[in-house]
Amino acid sequence: MRVPRHVAIVMDGNGRWAAKRKLPRVAGHRAGLKPVRLVIQECSRRGVEVLTLFAFSTENWRRPAQEVGLLMKLFLEVLGREVDELAQQNISVGFIGDRAALAPELQECISSVESRTAGNTGLKLVIAVAYGGRWDAVQAVQQLARRCVSGELGVDAIDEALFAQALSLGGLPDPDLFIRTGGERRVSNFLLWNLAYSELWFSDVYWPDFDVGALDQAFEAFAARERRFGVTSRQIVGDVC
Repeated sequence: MRVPRHVAIVMDGNGRWAAKRKLPRVAGHRAGLKPVRLVIQECSRRGVEVLTLFAFSTENWRRPAQEVGLLMKLFLEVLGREVDELAQQNISVGFIGDRAALAPELQECISSVESRTAGNTGLKLVIAVAYGGRWDAVQAVQQLARRCVSGELGVDAIDEALFAQALSLGGLPDPDLFIRTGGERRVSNFLLWNLAYSELWFSDVYWPDFDVGALDQAFEAFAARERRFGVTSRQIVGDVC
């Protein structure tokens, strides 16, 4: 079966999973850690090269301060606990997003995890935290503008490839498969440029209930799709259009 090189996931539904069980929202976020581990292990086992997980968006800062604080505490706790196992599994970890918006302790932890796993050659795990697709585009434009102002770069030299390189995922392949759980059918400001030709797969399952069977469905749906990237089916099989 054809396996995607890069899988991107919006892990949605933790809060609703908890509410359905009359539990606090943070209980849903804790329950969501199990499928995170499962998906990392399965993608690594199946030969996926890159896995990008949307952990916290720029819009999530608008949530109640108590929930945000608990999420940041949980994030710090999980990173400290899981880094040894990730390193042993030959997984390299990178983070994308506005790090300046995070607490200094969390910034330091993120840098430590990246350094600890930098030499690993297996699955590349990318965690998007304080990330938004619009923020990503703006920071890329700012980066290129600074190069133009300094005289390093001419305006006419800016093309799609250069812009893509300035984005947070610059240097990595675009996602082949986008998965969103929780029943919503939208990308929610996630990797807006990079998802241009991704195959989209939506699940009604809340993230804490996402399991191997659900992942199998997503991979099977991906394998069954014809990826044309703007050309015709006849061109893909080698016929003259």
